Amino acid sequence: MRVLRARLYELEQEKQQAAIVAERRGQIKTGDRSEKIRTYNFPQNRVTDHRIGLTLHQLTDVMDGKLAPLVDGLVSHYEAERLDQELGAA
Repeated sequence: MRVLRARLYELEQEKQQAAIVAERRGQIKTGDRSEKIRTYNFPQNRVTDHRIGLTLHQLTDVMDGKLAPLVDGLVSHYEAERLDQELGAA
C-alpha cells in the first residue's frame, strides 16, 4: 500500500510540475518582430501600434506624454471589437 501511495503521489507531482511548466511557457515570448506591440521610428516621427494597425506621425508628442491620440485609437478599436462580438452573439 505504501508503494502504491508513493507512486500515486509521484504521479500527481509530475502532473503539477507539467502544468506549471506549460503555464510558464505560455507567458514567455520569443521576442520576434511579429510579437511587437508598438514601433517608434524617430527619423520619420512615427509611432505604430501593431495590435490595432494605428500609425501616428506624432512621435515627439507621444514622447512628451501627449498620449490622447494613441489612447483614443486603442479605445475605439477595442470598443468596435466588443460591439462586433455583441452583435455576433445576438
